Amino acid sequence: MRKKINRSILMLSLIIAPFIYAIYLYPNLPNTIPTHFNLYGEADQWGSKESIFLLPIILGGVSLFVYLLISNINIVNPKQFIHNDQLLFKNLALYIVVFMTCLTLVITYGTVHKDLSITQLILGLLALGFIGLGIYMPKLKQNYFAGFRLPWTLENEDNWNYTHKIAGKYWVIGGVMQTIAAVVLKGKMLFIIFMSTMAVMVIVPIVYSFLFFKNGKK
Repeated sequence: MRKKINRSILMLSLIIAPFIYAIYLYPNLPNTIPTHFNLYGEADQWGSKESIFLLPIILGGVSLFVYLLISNINIVNPKQFIHNDQLLFKNLALYIVVFMTCLTLVITYGTVHKDLSITQLILGLLALGFIGLGIYMPKLKQNYFAGFRLPWTLENEDNWNYTHKIAGKYWVIGGVMQTIAAVVLKGKMLFIIFMSTMAVMVIVPIVYSFLFFKNGKK
């Protein structure tokens, strides 16, 4: 019970942190601030300084919803998938909240520091997030909410397990490549490399899962 309370306090503290940072920045903000950036990290949309609170509200709400869903996955999961490791999913839920908080803080920081490449910061953070998810993937058991939820993986436990082992390797390697790209590249080239790597990370496990399914039918 005490661990559950401590985890909840940590989760709420992480969600509140971007609001505190936004409140700290607010008094010294100009009347208009950037609200969107292009591929080159240049601001292309603007809003009132109250917009500084919009992202913490949106991503904070998403974080809370995802945390509650994934940390209680055994309650909402169908009976055939009730064997999931509850602690693993609670840790995954907290990891996602940490990631969303860092993303919110990075974007908010980039809003008031125009000399930084916000695109590099965001894509670099996403890449690190993918590495973490890649480490988690081989440990995930069948469920309807996290992982490669394909007809073939949900139908067959072996398909799920092998698919996520392959996916974990590709996401870790792909995340490392994306992180390096975010450090050494900028603009359109960074975006192309990032998205190309992301496509491989998604497509390869799907194709592998389908081929596993087809071979199993023979």
